[in-house]
Parts: sequence; C-alpha cells; structure tokens
Amino acid sequence: MKNFDESVLEHLDGLNFHALCEQDADALEEVLLAFEKNFSHYFKNLKYINFGGGHHITKKGYDVEKLIRLIKTFKEKYNVDIYLEPGEAVGWEVGDLVASVLDVFTNGMNVAILDTSAEAHMPDTLAMPYRAEIQNAGKTGEKKFTYRLGGNTCLAGDIIGDYSFDKALQVGDKIVIKDQIHYTFVKNTTFNGIKLPSLVVKRENGEIELVKEFGYEDYKERLS
Repeated sequence: MKNFDESVLEHLDGLNFHALCEQDADALEEVLLAFEKNFSHYFKNLKYINFGGGHHITKKGYDVEKLIRLIKTFKEKYNVDIYLEPGEAVGWEVGDLVASVLDVFTNGMNVAILDTSAEAHMPDTLAMPYRAEIQNAGKTGEKKFTYRLGGNTCLAGDIIGDYSFDKALQVGDKIVIKDQIHYTFVKNTTFNGIKLPSLVVKRENGEIELVKEFGYEDYKERLS
C-alpha cells in the first residue's frame, strides 16, 4: 500500500522504514518480506535503504548472524547501501534514574510520591504501554507492600505505576529506576518548573562524578 506521488520518486536517493521496537532479527526478516513485496519496484534507481531503528543487536540472544545475512542478501539483490539506526542497541540497559521518596500516604491504596516525574522525566510511561523496571521491586501484590508511585508535578495523571516491595517505603528511601538514560534525557521536559535529573557517572572504582547539574537557567532558556 502506498500513499505517495510516484512522479517525484526520481528525486529520491533512498527509502526508509521504521517499523521495529526492541525486536530481534526474525522481526526484521518479516518486515523486509512485506517491504520488498510492496515497494521493491521502486528500488531500481535508489542509492540506499534505511532499515530504521529498534534493532536489539546487543540484547542477549539476538541473532547477529541472521542480521548480517539479511543485510548482505538485500544489499547484493538491489545494489543499494544499507543503513541501520542502532540507538536502541547502544542505549540498551544503561542509565539508572535514582529518585527519593518525598511522601508516603494512603488514599484508597498506599501511595509514594517521588522527586521524579513520569510526565517530565519518563514520558514513555504515559505515552505508550511501557512499565519501567525498578530495582528490587515486583508487580502489584508480588511482594508484601504495594505502592502507587506518583510524580512531583501537579498533573493528576503523573503516575509511574504500581510496584511492590519487601519493606514498607519511608520518606528518604531511594528508588532506582532501571534503563532510563536513552529516553529520559532525550525526551524530558521542565514541565511546571520541575528540575531535570542531574547527570552522574559512577566509575568502576566506585567514585561518583557529577557531569551536569541542571537549574533554573536551564528551565528559563527552554522558554526564551
């Protein structure tokens, strides 16, 4: 199925599809079959094809050899350069977002308010069916104490999700949200003047290095 003007194709050097998200080479193979079936008659004068992003190349069990075969076969068949957008692979399972518990109360269920925000710092939690992994936490009812984790903005829907813990949460406890740096830093906002998370590196010897701390000027510059 197409929805473009074929008369302008002579001005194009390449085509791009972006249909994968955290997928293995098997999914790419299926996408390629559909892509070839519907668009291969437009490949003749192209210089490149972009296979888009979402390739989980660095994930344990990813079939790298199959990816290589698919790329080589496609390149030889259509005499085009092949591009991949490996951001997903580079940023896989890196970067903890460390939050502190600001308040704990009961309102129909146990609620813990954090000094981070789904709306400002973890927008994927609200924009798509995504549940962030939290260190030493389980699903609702899996562990003894279940809490709804809320953000610190005024947005009523600023909810990170429901998680359970072995011990009751206390004000000041640290919550470590895993695998966040790739989208937390790319998509974050200063909604309502909420401070952005500081960027910190922990060295192998345990040394903590503050790379960047954000303040009011960063909020102001985004608006002017």
